[in-house]
Amino acid sequence: MKLYIANPRGFCAGVDRAIQIVEMALEKYGAPVYVRHEIVHNKYVVEGLIKRGAIFVDELDEVPSDKPVVFSAHGVPKSVPADAQNRKMLYIDATCPLVSKVHREAERYDRQGAQIVMIGHKGHPEVIGTMGQLAKGAIQLVESPEDVEKLTINNTDNVAYITQTTLSLDDTSDIIAALKNKFPSIHDPKKEDICYATTNRQNAVKALAEKVEIVLIIGAPNSSNSCRLVEVAQKVGCRSMLIQRASEINWDWFDDIGAVGISAGASAPEVLIEEVIDAFKQRYNTNIENILTIEENVTFKVPAILLKDD
Repeated sequence: MKLYIANPRGFCAGVDRAIQIVEMALEKYGAPVYVRHEIVHNKYVVEGLIKRGAIFVDELDEVPSDKPVVFSAHGVPKSVPADAQNRKMLYIDATCPLVSKVHREAERYDRQGAQIVMIGHKGHPEVIGTMGQLAKGAIQLVESPEDVEKLTINNTDNVAYITQTTLSLDDTSDIIAALKNKFPSIHDPKKEDICYATTNRQNAVKALAEKVEIVLIIGAPNSSNSCRLVEVAQKVGCRSMLIQRASEINWDWFDDIGAVGISAGASAPEVLIEEVIDAFKQRYNTNIENILTIEENVTFKVPAILLKDD
């Protein structure tokens, strides 16, 4: 069995930073530290932090006022930190800096009086957080070119778009084309909103899919970027399945298969990738090749509050 391993894969800088923030908060303040929503969309990561004393909640009103709370990497509506401030809570924002960049973009367009359209998946925490940066109704959401056709915009001469950071590059380009066709003067983001890690992992999976018969993506079903990787492989004509752990592999998938590709979403730790590779080694005589498409060296600083001595 030939295994092709995508690189880059797994953790991105924003995920790495968010997990580090929770770990540092636990070290600094002691358990428990509360986290609003999953810090990142990965069950293994979340369960590991729970063992160390993190408590995950859905809403801020579940957090005692005298305990620290961390906001997830996906970002939160402005009302959430405002509520925390009103309650005089200690909160630490683990929003990915590249998501925060989209928030600032939305605010800038709003100050310029633009009608804002967001490309994203309804109900995803990042979309909820981004749309919650402005007054209700200030941002309209589209998920497809068909949604673009239904848009009603008052001032078609001042329209801008932003996007969720974890979308499919190809699908998003189709929606952007539809927006530009309907609103020829629409404002582009100054810099691409889909983040470097999403872009790099999708391009790596495309390269992988050209060499194999099946691509396995390690990630959670609620991880947008992981699900997009499956779609990317399928779109170029390669079978692809999403798994969370090696235990979810159906070995019947590999009857008469000679080459398998393996990659992982940006919230999947390397230990799970190694687990899957080891499972193949136990069943097959494997030949492993790493496919490097681009080097990544991005890092983000943690909030200063975690570095200060109280």
